[in-house]
Amino acid sequence: MASARRFVRDIATDWNTSEDIPEIAELLVSELVTNAIAYGSPDVPEPTAIRVRTTREKELMTVDVYDSCMAVPRMRQTDHLATSGRGLTIVEDLSHNWGWTLNPYGKSVWFQLVAWP
Repeated sequence: MASARRFVRDIATDWNTSEDIPEIAELLVSELVTNAIAYGSPDVPEPTAIRVRTTREKELMTVDVYDSCMAVPRMRQTDHLATSGRGLTIVEDLSHNWGWTLNPYGKSVWFQLVAWP
């Protein structure tokens, strides 16, 4: 997970994104990779590869996290004392847009940030 955080933060820094984007991108990719590890391959006996891809188009930086599970991510309702279950809420609150895309090998969960306003 540390390598995914470092990768996304380094890309955002190298691309000269606006001030807070490297830290926000690092936090959000951490949430998505954590979800991919915890929920991404529940029926696969061995850990599967998780891929992270970063792209840019106009003012948007997009980060995709791929895993081999076809289950659609869902936001959970948590009470204020819960210690987990807020990852997708954080992604929704801090990103410009987010979502998921199914593909023949699993899915990607992605977020976009306005990185060059």
